[in-house]
Amino acid sequence: MHYINLHNIMIMKKVILLALALIALSPNVEAQSVRLGIKGGINYANQNGTNITVNSSNYDSEAITSYHAGLVAEVKLTQGFAIQPELLYSTQGANYKDGVNEFKNELGYLSIPVLAKIYLSKSISLDLGPQASFLLSERNNVNFKDPETFEFAAVGGLGLNVTKNLFIQARYGLGLTEASRNADVKNSTFQVSAGIMF
Repeated sequence: MHYINLHNIMIMKKVILLALALIALSPNVEAQSVRLGIKGGINYANQNGTNITVNSSNYDSEAITSYHAGLVAEVKLTQGFAIQPELLYSTQGANYKDGVNEFKNELGYLSIPVLAKIYLSKSISLDLGPQASFLLSERNNVNFKDPETFEFAAVGGLGLNVTKNLFIQARYGLGLTEASRNADVKNSTFQVSAGIMF
């Protein structure tokens, strides 16, 4: 099932343009301070909330293990501060049980986090910022509640530069908007990533 529509494309463009504008307007950005890379890793995802019902049955959610992968950039503004925009494909969702039945609801998102990187040392950074996500697909084995096509989240975590080019990251993302149109459900995701900067 595909969910991208014209309204979502316009929102996506605004998010990307805003991130680019913030970077371009900084007086400290120099060509050599921009680095590009790729990253990927594991998601430990769940959906939390109330009124989770399918066919009039109440379900409890359990976390699923999924994945994310995509592009990353680092724009160094000062010695201890950088902006890190990313473009990721990320799968989230949950397992649902009602004592008898069990099913997996997996949602595929195009996620665009734009993080402030505050360097606590030469190699360790605190990463904080917003994330906009656009639903691309849904895979489940029941007729689940209609998912929302746009999600806004807050993310935060730590990054470690293992070498000049190799890095690892751990972060938590908390959905601030509903993941379903018919239930009070929000995504939460813990991510562990590894990547290479070129």
